[in-house]
Amino acid sequence: MTATASRFQRFLLPGLAFKSAVIGGGYATGRELAEFFLPSGPWGGLAAMLLSMLIWSVICILTFLLARAIGANDYRSFFRHLLGRGWWTFEVAYLALIVVVLAVFGAAAGELAATMFGSPRIIGTLALVTVVTAIVHAGTQAVERMFKWMSAFMYLVYAIAACLILSRFGSGSMAQLSGTDGLGPGWVLNGVTYAGYNIFGAVSILLVVRHLLHRRDAVIAGALAGPLAILPAIVFYLCMIAFLPEIADAPLPSDLMLGQLGLPWFQWLFRLMIMVALVETGVTLMASVDGRIGANWKERTGAPPAPGIRVALIAALLLVAVFLADAIGLVALIAQGYRVLAYAILATYVMPLLAYALWQFWSRRGQAFQAQPPQANTRN
Repeated sequence: MTATASRFQRFLLPGLAFKSAVIGGGYATGRELAEFFLPSGPWGGLAAMLLSMLIWSVICILTFLLARAIGANDYRSFFRHLLGRGWWTFEVAYLALIVVVLAVFGAAAGELAATMFGSPRIIGTLALVTVVTAIVHAGTQAVERMFKWMSAFMYLVYAIAACLILSRFGSGSMAQLSGTDGLGPGWVLNGVTYAGYNIFGAVSILLVVRHLLHRRDAVIAGALAGPLAILPAIVFYLCMIAFLPEIADAPLPSDLMLGQLGLPWFQWLFRLMIMVALVETGVTLMASVDGRIGANWKERTGAPPAPGIRVALIAALLLVAVFLADAIGLVALIAQGYRVLAYAILATYVMPLLAYALWQFWSRRGQAFQAQPPQANTRN
């Protein structure tokens, strides 16, 4: 626990870190939004997004409370407490999800590099692997600085994009909203599914829990995590519905919209922002794996792994995952792989956490999620 943590570190940093975990390539390009929210209609999609936001905030609050109480700064420690001997069941689902996510990112990075610079796709993929490995290797403080500055850049680019698109095509968005009555089909299932396969982000960012000084900090940080993560998606979704129905099947909805603006410089800037999003999520996932490896290695040998070993393990996992994308398309990965993994994460993380929280509040009332004595809560 960091006794001198600032308000930014206590309240906003966890939410920005969570946003970094979930924004990824599909969210940033609009592909995930088209896959999960457009089928429910304009209003149904918005309702599903708000449901996802609520689920994220609730699970982040409970995750931060428990992680702070038991002093868990890596997901292995967290799930050994939550699931006992069955902790490995989450890890199986989590590592499978990481492989799928990174495979998507490898495909997206290669495509963006080819579009922006005319380079072979392999260059963009290898660049992603190199940057992610370098930031994770630089340490926790470098990762946290990335959450801050890359988030500021991304929010700024999204705001500019919304202003440009809505000023030109906002009437189309309004026509879609006004021409639709009620919520479309499947919005509850889509909202729960989308929240479910992204909720892993809450345990991917346990390295920032050390800044939470009180239970109140965990509640505030968790409550803010949902809105901070979903706000860019809502803004972008409102832009997307102006381009229905053709945007629903576009591999990169962002390119379709920005191409209509006729501003090549901004289209290039937005693609750069997508690359930043890929780096952010890749770093968040690999930092969580790095923390898990480091904790286990120290437990077994009494010393942390050497820097060379850490770099080799991170790079190897990244390379295996991203090159899986060569044989599987971006849209197919999102449409088929994520839904199955979402249910696995719900079964091994969300449901046990909710059950544990109910037991805590029932059995301990006001002392629920009370932190352990100081000596058990000082690990960094």
